[in-house]
Amino acid sequence: MSEGLIRFEAVTFTHSGAQRPVFTNLDLEVPEGELCLVTGATGTGKSTLLQLVNGLAPHFTGGTLEGKVLVGGRDTRFNPPRRLADLVGTVGQVPAAGFVTDRVDEELAYVLEQLGTEEGLMRSRVEETIDLLGLEELRNRPLRELSGGEQQRVAIGSVLAAHPKILVLDEPTSALDPIAAEEVLAAIVRLVHDLGITVLLAEHRLERVIQFADSIVLIEADGTVRHSSPGVILESSPVAPPVIRLGRLAGWDPLPLSVRDARRKAAPLRERLQAPTPSARKPQPLSSLEARGITVKYGPLVAVNKVDLDLRRSEIAAVMGRNGSGKSSLLWALQGSGALDSGTVEVLSETGIALNPRDLAPAEAAKLVALVPQDAGDLLYLDSVAAECADSDSAAGREQGDSRKLLDKLSPGIDPSSHPRDLSEGQRLALVLAIQLAGRPRVLLLDEPTRGLDYDAKARLGAVLAELASEKVSVLLSSHDVEFVARVADRVLLLAGGELISDGEVRKILTSSSMLAPQVSKILAPLQLLTVEEVQSQLVKS
Repeated sequence: MSEGLIRFEAVTFTHSGAQRPVFTNLDLEVPEGELCLVTGATGTGKSTLLQLVNGLAPHFTGGTLEGKVLVGGRDTRFNPPRRLADLVGTVGQVPAAGFVTDRVDEELAYVLEQLGTEEGLMRSRVEETIDLLGLEELRNRPLRELSGGEQQRVAIGSVLAAHPKILVLDEPTSALDPIAAEEVLAAIVRLVHDLGITVLLAEHRLERVIQFADSIVLIEADGTVRHSSPGVILESSPVAPPVIRLGRLAGWDPLPLSVRDARRKAAPLRERLQAPTPSARKPQPLSSLEARGITVKYGPLVAVNKVDLDLRRSEIAAVMGRNGSGKSSLLWALQGSGALDSGTVEVLSETGIALNPRDLAPAEAAKLVALVPQDAGDLLYLDSVAAECADSDSAAGREQGDSRKLLDKLSPGIDPSSHPRDLSEGQRLALVLAIQLAGRPRVLLLDEPTRGLDYDAKARLGAVLAELASEKVSVLLSSHDVEFVARVADRVLLLAGGELISDGEVRKILTSSSMLAPQVSKILAPLQLLTVEEVQSQLVKS
Protein backbone atom coordinates (compact mmCIF):
# COMPACT_ATOMS: atom_id res chain seq x y z
CA MET A 1 0.00 0.00 0.00
CA SER A 2 1.31 3.45 -0.93
CA GLU A 3 1.88 6.11 1.70
CA GLY A 4 -1.33 7.75 2.74
CA LEU A 5 -2.29 10.88 0.86
CA ILE A 6 -4.49 11.69 3.87
CA ARG A 7 -3.03 11.01 7.32
CA PHE A 8 -4.36 11.61 10.81
CA GLU A 9 -1.68 11.35 13.48
CA ALA A 10 -2.91 11.20 17.10
CA VAL A 11 -5.71 13.64 16.29
CA THR A 12 -8.00 14.90 19.04
CA PHE A 13 -10.57 17.50 18.01
CA THR A 14 -13.08 19.31 20.23
CA HIS A 15 -15.71 21.78 19.06
CA SER A 16 -15.80 25.13 20.80
CA GLY A 17 -17.84 24.86 23.99
CA ALA A 18 -18.28 21.09 23.66
CA GLN A 19 -18.05 18.89 26.75
CA ARG A 20 -16.09 16.13 25.04
CA PRO A 21 -14.01 15.73 21.88
CA VAL A 22 -15.41 14.37 18.63
CA PHE A 23 -12.28 12.27 18.11
CA THR A 24 -9.60 11.23 20.58
CA ASN A 25 -6.08 10.19 19.56
CA LEU A 26 -7.25 9.24 16.06
CA ASP A 27 -4.79 7.57 13.70
CA LEU A 28 -6.02 7.10 10.14
CA GLU A 29 -4.44 6.74 6.73
CA VAL A 30 -6.16 6.88 3.33
CA PRO A 31 -3.88 5.98 0.39
CA GLU A 32 -3.80 7.70 -2.97
CA GLY A 33 -6.36 6.59 -5.55
CA GLU A 34 -8.85 5.15 -3.07
CA LEU A 35 -12.57 5.73 -2.67
CA CYS A 36 -13.04 5.82 1.08
CA LEU A 37 -16.60 5.85 2.41
CA VAL A 38 -17.17 7.62 5.74
CA THR A 39 -20.22 6.42 7.62
CA GLY A 40 -21.76 6.39 11.06
CA ALA A 41 -24.91 7.48 12.86
CA THR A 42 -26.26 11.01 12.48
CA GLY A 43 -24.20 13.48 14.50
CA THR A 44 -21.22 11.21 15.18
CA GLY A 45 -18.72 13.44 13.38
CA LYS A 46 -18.64 12.50 9.70
CA SER A 47 -18.78 16.11 8.50
CA THR A 48 -16.18 17.09 11.10
CA LEU A 49 -13.76 14.46 9.80
CA LEU A 50 -14.17 15.84 6.28
CA GLN A 51 -13.66 19.40 7.54
CA LEU A 52 -10.41 18.37 9.18
CA VAL A 53 -9.19 17.15 5.78
CA ASN A 54 -10.08 20.29 3.83
CA GLY A 55 -8.94 22.67 6.60
CA LEU A 56 -12.34 24.12 7.46
CA ALA A 57 -11.83 22.69 10.94
CA PRO A 58 -10.58 24.46 12.93
CA HIS A 59 -9.80 27.48 10.69
CA PHE A 60 -13.46 28.36 10.06
CA THR A 61 -15.50 26.16 12.38
CA GLY A 62 -13.42 26.91 15.46
CA GLY A 63 -12.52 24.26 17.99
CA THR A 64 -9.29 22.78 19.28
CA LEU A 65 -7.12 20.48 17.17
CA GLU A 66 -4.36 18.38 18.74
CA GLY A 67 -2.12 16.14 16.68
CA LYS A 68 -1.60 16.41 12.92
CA VAL A 69 -3.76 16.13 9.80
CA LEU A 70 -1.49 15.81 6.79
CA VAL A 71 -2.96 16.21 3.31
CA GLY A 72 -0.53 15.59 0.50
CA GLY A 73 2.21 16.22 3.04
CA ARG A 74 0.77 19.61 4.10
CA ASP A 75 -0.12 20.13 7.74
CA THR A 76 -3.64 21.58 7.87
CA ARG A 77 -2.83 23.43 11.10
CA PHE A 78 -0.70 25.82 9.05
CA ASN A 79 -2.62 25.59 5.77
CA PRO A 80 -6.17 26.97 5.73
CA PRO A 81 -8.55 25.98 2.90
CA ARG A 82 -7.26 28.62 0.46
CA ARG A 83 -3.79 27.02 0.63
CA LEU A 84 -5.27 23.60 -0.04
CA ALA A 85 -7.54 24.64 -2.93
CA ASP A 86 -5.20 23.22 -5.60
CA LEU A 87 -5.13 19.90 -3.76
CA VAL A 88 -8.57 19.40 -2.20
CA GLY A 89 -11.96 19.96 -3.81
CA THR A 90 -14.94 20.05 -1.45
CA VAL A 91 -18.71 19.83 -1.87
CA GLY A 92 -20.76 20.33 1.29
CA GLN A 93 -24.21 19.12 2.29
CA VAL A 94 -25.88 22.34 1.06
CA PRO A 95 -24.39 22.94 -2.42
CA ALA A 96 -26.02 26.34 -3.01
CA ALA A 97 -24.14 27.73 0.01
CA GLY A 98 -20.89 27.43 -1.94
CA PHE A 99 -22.00 29.14 -5.16
CA VAL A 100 -20.29 32.43 -6.01
CA THR A 101 -21.63 33.16 -9.53
CA ASP A 102 -25.06 33.37 -11.14
CA ARG A 103 -24.95 30.84 -13.98
CA VAL A 104 -23.96 27.20 -14.36
CA ASP A 105 -21.14 27.61 -16.88
CA GLU A 106 -19.70 30.54 -14.89
CA GLU A 107 -19.72 28.46 -11.70
CA LEU A 108 -17.89 25.61 -13.43
CA ALA A 109 -15.18 28.01 -14.56
CA TYR A 110 -14.83 30.02 -11.34
CA VAL A 111 -12.30 27.83 -9.49
CA LEU A 112 -10.19 27.52 -12.65
CA GLU A 113 -10.13 31.30 -12.96
CA GLN A 114 -9.02 31.63 -9.34
CA LEU A 115 -6.21 29.14 -9.97
CA GLY A 116 -5.03 31.16 -13.00
CA THR A 117 -5.79 28.42 -15.53
CA GLU A 118 -4.99 29.34 -19.16
CA GLU A 119 -8.20 30.15 -21.09
CA GLY A 120 -7.99 27.35 -23.64
CA LEU A 121 -7.38 24.73 -20.96
CA MET A 122 -10.12 26.24 -18.82
CA ARG A 123 -12.70 25.95 -21.59
CA SER A 124 -11.62 22.38 -22.25
CA ARG A 125 -11.96 21.47 -18.56
CA VAL A 126 -15.44 23.03 -18.37
CA GLU A 127 -16.64 21.07 -21.43
CA GLU A 128 -15.14 17.88 -20.05
CA THR A 129 -16.98 18.38 -16.76
CA ILE A 130 -20.27 19.14 -18.51
CA ASP A 131 -19.99 15.87 -20.43
CA LEU A 132 -18.89 13.91 -17.38
CA LEU A 133 -21.88 14.94 -15.24
CA GLY A 134 -24.51 15.39 -17.96
CA LEU A 135 -24.88 19.15 -17.47
CA GLU A 136 -25.35 20.19 -21.11
CA GLU A 137 -29.02 21.12 -20.67
CA LEU A 138 -28.17 23.23 -17.64
CA ARG A 139 -25.08 25.08 -18.88
CA ASN A 140 -26.81 28.46 -19.47
CA ARG A 141 -29.34 28.21 -16.64
CA PRO A 142 -29.32 30.60 -13.66
CA LEU A 143 -28.26 28.72 -10.53
CA ARG A 144 -31.21 30.08 -8.56
CA GLU A 145 -33.64 28.32 -10.92
CA LEU A 146 -32.13 24.86 -10.48
CA SER A 147 -33.67 22.15 -8.35
CA GLY A 148 -31.75 20.94 -5.29
CA GLY A 149 -30.49 17.91 -7.16
CA GLU A 150 -29.38 19.95 -10.16
CA GLN A 151 -27.50 22.29 -7.82
CA GLN A 152 -25.75 19.27 -6.32
CA ARG A 153 -24.47 18.14 -9.70
CA VAL A 154 -23.23 21.63 -10.56
CA ALA A 155 -21.46 21.92 -7.19
CA ILE A 156 -19.66 18.63 -7.79
CA GLY A 157 -18.76 19.75 -11.30
CA SER A 158 -17.34 23.05 -10.07
CA VAL A 159 -14.69 21.26 -8.00
CA LEU A 160 -14.06 18.44 -10.49
CA ALA A 161 -13.13 20.96 -13.17
CA ALA A 162 -9.98 21.87 -11.23
CA HIS A 163 -8.79 18.24 -11.24
CA PRO A 164 -7.98 18.09 -7.52
CA LYS A 165 -5.95 15.19 -6.13
CA ILE A 166 -8.44 14.78 -3.29
CA LEU A 167 -12.20 15.08 -3.56
CA VAL A 168 -14.15 15.55 -0.32
CA LEU A 169 -17.90 14.95 -0.68
CA ASP A 170 -20.47 15.33 2.09
CA GLU A 171 -23.71 13.49 1.20
CA PRO A 172 -23.15 13.89 -2.58
CA THR A 173 -26.24 11.91 -3.64
CA SER A 174 -28.66 13.10 -0.95
CA ALA A 175 -30.58 15.42 -3.27
CA LEU A 176 -30.29 13.27 -6.40
CA ASP A 177 -32.81 10.95 -7.97
CA PRO A 178 -31.63 7.34 -8.48
CA ILE A 179 -30.61 7.87 -12.11
CA ALA A 180 -28.71 11.09 -11.41
CA ALA A 181 -27.06 9.47 -8.38
CA GLU A 182 -25.83 6.59 -10.52
CA GLU A 183 -24.45 9.04 -13.08
CA VAL A 184 -22.59 11.06 -10.46
CA LEU A 185 -21.20 8.00 -8.69
CA ALA A 186 -20.11 6.48 -12.01
CA ALA A 187 -18.24 9.70 -12.77
CA ILE A 188 -16.59 9.66 -9.34
CA VAL A 189 -15.52 6.03 -9.79
CA ARG A 190 -13.98 6.88 -13.18
CA LEU A 191 -11.99 9.67 -11.53
CA VAL A 192 -10.66 7.22 -8.95
CA HIS A 193 -9.84 4.44 -11.40
CA ASP A 194 -8.61 6.47 -14.37
CA LEU A 195 -7.02 9.54 -12.76
CA GLY A 196 -6.04 8.18 -9.35
CA ILE A 197 -8.02 10.82 -7.45
CA THR A 198 -8.54 10.05 -3.77
CA VAL A 199 -12.18 10.42 -2.75
CA LEU A 200 -13.37 10.82 0.82
CA LEU A 201 -17.13 10.48 0.72
CA ALA A 202 -19.59 10.73 3.62
CA GLU A 203 -22.95 9.17 2.84
CA HIS A 204 -25.98 7.85 4.71
CA ARG A 205 -27.54 6.06 1.73
CA LEU A 206 -25.07 3.20 1.80
CA GLU A 207 -27.17 1.16 -0.61
CA ARG A 208 -26.00 3.53 -3.34
CA VAL A 209 -22.26 3.48 -2.69
CA ILE A 210 -20.89 0.48 -0.80
CA GLN A 211 -20.23 -1.55 -3.95
CA PHE A 212 -17.88 1.21 -5.16
CA ALA A 213 -15.94 1.73 -1.94
CA ASP A 214 -12.38 0.48 -1.49
CA SER A 215 -12.58 1.00 2.27
CA ILE A 216 -14.96 2.28 4.94
CA VAL A 217 -14.31 4.58 7.87
CA LEU A 218 -16.96 3.84 10.50
CA ILE A 219 -17.41 6.41 13.27
CA GLU A 220 -19.04 4.79 16.28
CA ALA A 221 -21.43 6.55 18.64
CA ASP A 222 -18.70 6.81 21.31
CA GLY A 223 -16.29 8.52 18.89
CA THR A 224 -14.08 5.51 18.17
CA VAL A 225 -13.16 5.02 14.53
CA ARG A 226 -12.67 1.80 12.55
CA HIS A 227 -11.12 1.70 9.07
CA SER A 228 -11.08 -1.46 6.98
CA SER A 229 -12.51 -3.10 3.87
CA PRO A 230 -16.30 -2.88 3.30
CA GLY A 231 -16.79 -6.58 3.98
CA VAL A 232 -15.02 -6.44 7.35
CA ILE A 233 -16.73 -3.25 8.53
CA LEU A 234 -20.23 -4.27 7.46
CA GLU A 235 -20.12 -7.60 9.27
CA SER A 236 -20.91 -5.80 12.52
CA SER A 237 -21.63 -2.19 11.61
CA PRO A 238 -24.74 -0.76 13.33
CA VAL A 239 -25.24 1.31 10.18
CA ALA A 240 -26.07 -1.03 7.30
CA PRO A 241 -28.09 -0.87 4.06
CA PRO A 242 -30.94 -3.30 3.26
CA VAL A 243 -28.74 -5.64 1.22
CA ILE A 244 -26.48 -6.19 4.24
CA ARG A 245 -29.37 -6.54 6.70
CA LEU A 246 -31.05 -9.06 4.39
CA GLY A 247 -27.79 -10.97 4.12
CA ARG A 248 -27.46 -11.11 7.90
CA LEU A 249 -31.08 -12.29 8.20
CA ALA A 250 -30.54 -15.03 5.60
CA GLY A 251 -27.16 -16.05 7.06
CA TRP A 252 -25.22 -15.39 3.84
CA ASP A 253 -21.44 -15.61 4.11
CA PRO A 254 -19.72 -13.59 2.80
CA LEU A 255 -22.22 -10.77 2.93
CA PRO A 256 -23.12 -9.44 -0.53
CA LEU A 257 -22.36 -5.78 -1.17
CA SER A 258 -24.52 -5.39 -4.27
CA VAL A 259 -27.94 -6.44 -5.55
CA ARG A 260 -26.24 -8.58 -8.19
CA ASP A 261 -24.27 -10.56 -5.60
CA ALA A 262 -27.33 -10.92 -3.39
CA ARG A 263 -29.53 -12.25 -6.20
CA ARG A 264 -27.01 -15.02 -6.82
CA LYS A 265 -27.57 -16.20 -3.25
CA ALA A 266 -31.30 -15.50 -2.97
CA ALA A 267 -32.96 -18.48 -4.67
CA PRO A 268 -33.35 -20.63 -1.49
CA LEU A 269 -34.67 -17.64 0.46
CA ARG A 270 -37.09 -16.77 -2.34
CA GLU A 271 -38.56 -20.27 -2.20
CA ARG A 272 -39.34 -19.88 1.50
CA LEU A 273 -41.26 -16.63 0.99
CA GLN A 274 -44.70 -15.84 -0.34
CA ALA A 275 -46.25 -12.93 -2.14
CA PRO A 276 -46.81 -9.99 0.24
CA THR A 277 -50.19 -9.26 1.75
CA PRO A 278 -51.75 -5.79 1.40
CA SER A 279 -50.89 -3.20 4.03
CA ALA A 280 -53.24 -3.27 7.02
CA ARG A 281 -53.35 0.50 7.54
CA LYS A 282 -55.80 2.32 5.28
CA PRO A 283 -56.32 6.06 5.03
CA GLN A 284 -59.79 7.44 5.62
CA PRO A 285 -61.83 8.25 2.50
CA LEU A 286 -62.30 11.90 3.55
CA SER A 287 -59.91 14.26 1.75
CA SER A 288 -57.96 16.69 3.89
CA LEU A 289 -56.47 18.52 0.92
CA GLU A 290 -57.84 19.03 -2.58
CA ALA A 291 -55.80 20.69 -5.31
CA ARG A 292 -57.03 21.33 -8.84
CA GLY A 293 -55.13 22.51 -11.89
CA ILE A 294 -51.95 23.48 -10.02
CA THR A 295 -49.66 25.28 -12.46
CA VAL A 296 -46.35 26.90 -11.55
CA LYS A 297 -44.15 28.78 -14.02
CA TYR A 298 -40.73 30.41 -13.77
CA GLY A 299 -40.54 32.58 -16.86
CA PRO A 300 -40.88 30.23 -19.86
CA LEU A 301 -40.28 27.15 -17.68
CA VAL A 302 -43.43 25.28 -16.63
CA ALA A 303 -42.39 23.59 -13.39
CA VAL A 304 -45.83 22.17 -12.52
CA ASN A 305 -48.43 21.64 -15.21
CA LYS A 306 -52.14 21.36 -14.29
CA VAL A 307 -51.73 18.86 -11.46
CA ASP A 308 -54.84 17.56 -9.67
CA LEU A 309 -54.30 16.02 -6.25
CA ASP A 310 -56.46 14.67 -3.43
CA LEU A 311 -54.70 13.88 -0.15
CA ARG A 312 -56.82 11.77 2.17
CA ARG A 313 -56.94 12.06 5.92
CA SER A 314 -54.44 9.78 7.72
CA GLU A 315 -52.58 9.14 4.47
CA ILE A 316 -48.82 9.18 3.94
CA ALA A 317 -48.13 9.86 0.27
CA ALA A 318 -44.81 10.38 -1.52
CA VAL A 319 -44.10 12.53 -4.55
CA MET A 320 -41.27 11.09 -6.62
CA GLY A 321 -39.60 11.89 -9.92
CA ARG A 322 -36.34 12.98 -11.47
CA ASN A 323 -34.55 16.13 -10.38
CA GLY A 324 -36.33 19.13 -11.85
CA SER A 325 -39.64 17.31 -12.29
CA GLY A 326 -41.48 19.88 -10.14
CA LYS A 327 -41.73 18.17 -6.75
CA SER A 328 -40.56 21.09 -4.60
CA SER A 329 -42.56 23.61 -6.61
CA LEU A 330 -45.69 21.53 -6.09
CA LEU A 331 -45.17 21.36 -2.32
CA TRP A 332 -44.62 25.11 -2.01
CA ALA A 333 -47.71 25.80 -4.11
CA LEU A 334 -49.78 23.54 -1.85
CA GLN A 335 -48.37 25.21 1.27
CA GLY A 336 -49.55 28.59 0.09
CA SER A 337 -46.46 30.79 0.06
CA GLY A 338 -44.85 29.45 -3.10
CA ALA A 339 -45.42 30.48 -6.69
CA LEU A 340 -48.81 29.58 -8.17
CA ASP A 341 -49.84 30.74 -11.64
CA SER A 342 -53.21 29.02 -11.66
CA GLY A 343 -55.21 26.41 -9.80
CA THR A 344 -56.85 26.08 -6.41
CA VAL A 345 -55.91 24.51 -3.06
CA GLU A 346 -58.40 23.77 -0.30
CA VAL A 347 -57.63 22.25 3.10
CA LEU A 348 -60.31 20.99 5.46
CA SER A 349 -60.12 22.81 8.81
CA GLU A 350 -61.04 21.37 12.22
CA THR A 351 -64.49 22.88 11.87
CA GLY A 352 -65.03 21.10 8.55
CA ILE A 353 -64.70 24.26 6.44
CA ALA A 354 -62.50 24.12 3.33
CA LEU A 355 -59.96 26.96 3.40
CA ASN A 356 -57.26 28.20 1.05
CA PRO A 357 -53.95 28.67 2.94
CA ARG A 358 -53.17 31.70 0.74
CA ASP A 359 -56.16 33.54 2.15
CA LEU A 360 -54.99 33.24 5.75
CA ALA A 361 -52.41 34.96 7.92
CA PRO A 362 -49.17 32.92 8.20
CA ALA A 363 -49.89 31.79 11.78
CA GLU A 364 -53.36 30.55 10.82
CA ALA A 365 -52.16 28.95 7.59
CA ALA A 366 -49.53 27.02 9.58
CA LYS A 367 -52.31 25.30 11.52
CA LEU A 368 -53.63 23.96 8.23
CA VAL A 369 -50.45 23.20 6.29
CA ALA A 370 -46.85 23.07 7.54
CA LEU A 371 -43.85 22.60 5.27
CA VAL A 372 -40.32 21.50 6.11
CA PRO A 373 -38.07 22.62 3.20
CA GLN A 374 -34.99 20.91 1.81
CA ASP A 375 -32.72 23.38 3.58
CA ALA A 376 -34.33 23.09 6.98
CA GLY A 377 -31.90 25.55 8.54
CA ASP A 378 -33.59 28.40 6.65
CA LEU A 379 -36.35 28.29 9.29
CA LEU A 380 -33.99 28.58 12.29
CA TYR A 381 -33.00 32.00 13.55
CA LEU A 382 -32.40 31.81 17.33
CA ASP A 383 -29.09 31.10 19.07
CA SER A 384 -29.83 27.76 20.74
CA VAL A 385 -31.90 24.62 20.38
CA ALA A 386 -33.63 25.41 23.66
CA ALA A 387 -34.62 28.89 22.45
CA GLU A 388 -36.01 27.52 19.19
CA CYS A 389 -38.12 24.94 21.04
CA ALA A 390 -39.39 27.45 23.61
CA ASP A 391 -40.29 29.97 20.91
CA SER A 392 -42.10 27.27 18.96
CA ASP A 393 -44.18 26.23 21.98
CA SER A 394 -45.10 29.84 22.72
CA ALA A 395 -46.04 30.67 19.13
CA ALA A 396 -48.24 27.58 18.87
CA GLY A 397 -49.81 28.03 22.30
CA ARG A 398 -48.47 24.67 23.44
CA GLU A 399 -47.19 23.65 26.85
CA GLN A 400 -43.48 24.42 27.27
CA GLY A 401 -41.46 21.30 26.53
CA ASP A 402 -43.74 19.86 23.82
CA SER A 403 -41.35 20.68 20.96
CA ARG A 404 -38.40 19.28 22.90
CA LYS A 405 -40.23 16.00 23.53
CA LEU A 406 -40.88 15.58 19.83
CA LEU A 407 -37.28 16.49 19.00
CA ASP A 408 -36.07 13.74 21.35
CA LYS A 409 -38.25 11.23 19.49
CA LEU A 410 -36.62 12.21 16.21
CA SER A 411 -33.02 12.81 17.31
CA PRO A 412 -32.32 11.98 20.95
CA GLY A 413 -29.62 13.65 22.99
CA ILE A 414 -29.15 17.00 21.26
CA ASP A 415 -27.59 19.49 23.69
CA PRO A 416 -30.21 22.22 24.32
CA SER A 417 -27.48 24.86 24.48
CA SER A 418 -26.16 24.00 21.00
CA HIS A 419 -26.46 26.63 18.30
CA PRO A 420 -28.60 25.34 15.40
CA ARG A 421 -25.80 26.05 12.93
CA ASP A 422 -23.53 23.64 14.84
CA LEU A 423 -25.95 20.74 14.42
CA SER A 424 -25.60 18.14 11.71
CA GLU A 425 -27.92 18.38 8.71
CA GLY A 426 -30.05 15.56 10.11
CA GLN A 427 -30.26 17.17 13.56
CA ARG A 428 -31.35 20.49 12.04
CA LEU A 429 -34.06 18.68 10.10
CA ALA A 430 -35.32 17.03 13.28
CA LEU A 431 -35.42 20.39 15.06
CA VAL A 432 -37.36 22.10 12.27
CA LEU A 433 -39.82 19.21 12.05
CA ALA A 434 -40.44 19.40 15.80
CA ILE A 435 -41.03 23.15 15.48
CA GLN A 436 -43.39 22.82 12.52
CA LEU A 437 -45.43 20.15 14.24
CA ALA A 438 -45.96 22.31 17.33
CA GLY A 439 -48.96 23.94 15.63
CA ARG A 440 -50.56 20.52 15.03
CA PRO A 441 -51.16 21.11 11.29
CA ARG A 442 -53.82 19.19 9.38
CA VAL A 443 -51.39 18.55 6.52
CA LEU A 444 -47.62 18.11 6.79
CA LEU A 445 -45.44 18.63 3.71
CA LEU A 446 -41.83 17.39 3.77
CA ASP A 447 -39.29 18.18 1.04
CA GLU A 448 -36.53 15.54 1.00
CA PRO A 449 -36.89 14.81 4.74
CA THR A 450 -34.22 12.08 4.95
CA ARG A 451 -31.24 14.19 3.87
CA GLY A 452 -28.55 13.73 6.51
CA LEU A 453 -30.38 10.94 8.34
CA ASP A 454 -28.93 7.51 9.12
CA TYR A 455 -31.09 4.38 8.99
CA ASP A 456 -32.07 4.53 12.67
CA ALA A 457 -33.02 8.19 12.36
CA LYS A 458 -35.15 7.37 9.33
CA ALA A 459 -36.88 4.66 11.31
CA ARG A 460 -37.64 7.16 14.08
CA LEU A 461 -38.96 9.65 11.54
CA GLY A 462 -41.13 6.93 10.00
CA ALA A 463 -42.56 6.08 13.43
CA VAL A 464 -43.41 9.75 14.05
CA LEU A 465 -45.13 10.02 10.65
CA ALA A 466 -47.14 6.85 11.35
CA GLU A 467 -48.17 8.30 14.71
CA LEU A 468 -49.26 11.53 13.01
CA ALA A 469 -51.28 9.56 10.46
CA SER A 470 -53.03 7.72 13.29
CA GLU A 471 -54.01 11.15 14.63
CA LYS A 472 -55.67 11.99 11.28
CA VAL A 473 -52.82 14.14 9.97
CA SER A 474 -52.12 13.83 6.24
CA VAL A 475 -48.50 13.67 5.12
CA LEU A 476 -47.13 14.43 1.66
CA LEU A 477 -43.37 14.05 1.25
CA SER A 478 -41.10 14.62 -1.69
CA SER A 479 -38.24 12.12 -1.78
CA HIS A 480 -35.62 10.35 -3.86
CA ASP A 481 -35.08 7.90 -1.00
CA VAL A 482 -36.82 4.80 -2.32
CA GLU A 483 -35.96 2.77 0.78
CA PHE A 484 -37.67 5.30 3.06
CA VAL A 485 -40.70 5.61 0.78
CA ALA A 486 -41.03 1.82 0.68
CA ARG A 487 -41.05 1.75 4.45
CA VAL A 488 -43.47 4.57 5.28
CA ALA A 489 -45.69 5.52 2.33
CA ASP A 490 -49.17 4.28 1.44
CA ARG A 491 -49.16 5.84 -2.00
CA VAL A 492 -46.76 7.21 -4.60
CA LEU A 493 -47.30 10.02 -7.09
CA LEU A 494 -44.84 10.24 -9.99
CA LEU A 495 -44.03 13.57 -11.62
CA ALA A 496 -42.26 14.03 -14.94
CA GLY A 497 -41.76 17.37 -16.61
CA GLY A 498 -44.15 18.95 -14.13
CA GLU A 499 -47.00 16.56 -14.96
CA LEU A 500 -48.51 13.86 -12.76
CA ILE A 501 -47.95 10.71 -14.79
CA SER A 502 -48.77 8.00 -12.25
CA ASP A 503 -50.60 7.73 -8.94
CA GLY A 504 -51.06 4.47 -7.09
CA GLU A 505 -50.39 2.15 -4.16
CA VAL A 506 -46.77 2.20 -3.06
CA ARG A 507 -46.02 -1.49 -3.70
CA LYS A 508 -47.41 -1.39 -7.23
CA ILE A 509 -45.59 1.80 -8.23
CA LEU A 510 -42.18 0.94 -6.76
CA THR A 511 -41.93 -2.67 -7.88
CA SER A 512 -43.03 -1.84 -11.43
CA SER A 513 -40.01 0.46 -11.87
CA SER A 514 -36.44 -0.79 -12.21
CA MET A 515 -35.08 2.53 -10.93
CA LEU A 516 -37.50 3.10 -8.04
CA ALA A 517 -37.58 -0.46 -6.70
CA PRO A 518 -35.94 -0.83 -3.25
CA GLN A 519 -33.06 -3.26 -2.78
CA VAL A 520 -35.15 -6.05 -1.22
CA SER A 521 -37.58 -5.93 -4.14
CA LYS A 522 -34.75 -6.14 -6.67
CA ILE A 523 -33.12 -9.05 -4.86
CA LEU A 524 -36.30 -11.09 -4.34
CA ALA A 525 -38.18 -10.28 -7.56
CA PRO A 526 -40.69 -11.41 -8.78
CA LEU A 527 -41.92 -11.32 -5.17
CA GLN A 528 -43.07 -7.77 -4.44
CA LEU A 529 -41.56 -7.50 -0.99
CA LEU A 530 -40.29 -4.02 -0.13
CA THR A 531 -38.37 -4.16 3.16
CA VAL A 532 -36.24 -6.42 5.33
CA GLU A 533 -38.95 -6.16 8.00
CA GLU A 534 -41.49 -7.70 5.60
CA VAL A 535 -39.12 -10.56 4.86
CA GLN A 536 -38.48 -11.14 8.55
CA SER A 537 -42.21 -11.17 9.29
CA GLN A 538 -42.81 -13.81 6.62
CA LEU A 539 -39.96 -15.98 7.87
CA VAL A 540 -41.42 -15.90 11.39
CA LYS A 541 -44.77 -17.08 10.03
CA SER A 542 -43.26 -19.88 7.91
